[in-house]
Amino acid sequence: MVYGQTEITRDLMQARAEAGLVTVYENENVTPLDFDTAEPKLRFEANGTAHELACDLIAGCDGFHGICRASVPQSAITLYEKLYPFGWLGLLADVPPVDHELIYVRHPRGFALCSMRSKTRSRYYLQCDLNDGAVNWSDDAFWSELRRRLDPATAVALTTGPSIEKSIAPLRSFVAEPLPFGRLFLAGDAAHIVPPTGAKGLNLAASDVHYLLEALTEFFRTGQDAALAHYSPRALSRIWKAERFSWWFTSLLHRFDGAESAFDERLRRAELAYLMKSEAAQAALAENYVGLGF
Repeated sequence: MVYGQTEITRDLMQARAEAGLVTVYENENVTPLDFDTAEPKLRFEANGTAHELACDLIAGCDGFHGICRASVPQSAITLYEKLYPFGWLGLLADVPPVDHELIYVRHPRGFALCSMRSKTRSRYYLQCDLNDGAVNWSDDAFWSELRRRLDPATAVALTTGPSIEKSIAPLRSFVAEPLPFGRLFLAGDAAHIVPPTGAKGLNLAASDVHYLLEALTEFFRTGQDAALAHYSPRALSRIWKAERFSWWFTSLLHRFDGAESAFDERLRRAELAYLMKSEAAQAALAENYVGLGF
C-alpha cells in the first residue's frame, strides 16, 4: 500500500483538529533556546506577536533547512553528506498513470521513473544535468524524452497532458549525528536526507517518530533523562540501513557520466543482471524497498 505524504499530512491535521489541539502555522523568527538545560524554550512570532513557550523537550522536525539543526553548536554535531552529479526533472500532470505499478527505468539516456499520486494524477521524473533548468523543458520535450526512455509498449500507453508543476531537484545523501542535543531532538529531514530513488524519506521520518515516541513515553513515565538516550542509537541504526539502500538503488539505476570508469559501469550491469535473475537478491530489494521493521 502507498500512503502518500499529502494524504498523511491531511489525516494528521484533521486528527489534531478533532482532538481540540492547537497548531500555529506561518511562524517567523523561530528560535530554540536553552535546550542544553532542563528548561528549554521556543521563541517565535505569529501574526506579528512575539511568543515564548516553556518546554519539557523540543522535537526538531523542521526539515533540512530548518532552524533546529542550525542552532546546534558545530562542535557538537557531525555531518555526513554525499552529493550526486545529476538531478531529477519532475513533472506533475492530471493524467492517469501509465501503469498501476511504479516503473523504474535504467536507460542509456539516463534514469526515468513513472509514479502516481492518484488514479487521475501522475508524477514522472527524468535524470538530468544539475546545471539544467526546468524552464528549458517544454511539456512536449519532457514527454518526448520520457517516451524515448520507456519500453515501446509503455511508451505507446503513456497519456500526456499539460504540466501542473515542473522542477529540478538535486540528489543527496545526508546524516547528522547524534540526534539529541540536551532536550532538543532532531527527526525527519532535519536529521537525514536520502535520494528519492528508494522512496525512504517519509518512511524514515515515521521510524524516527516511532523511536522518539518510545523514548518520550519512558521519560514521562519515569522522569529519568536516561530514558531519552535510547533514541539516537536506535534511530541511527535504521537510518544508515536506509541510506545504504537508497545509495545502492541510486547507483544501480543512474548514469554517472564522467564520474566513474568503464569498469564501474560493467559492474553496474553485472549487478542489475544478478538482480534480475536471483530470487534472493529480489527478496532483499523488496525487504528494503517496502521498509525495514522498526
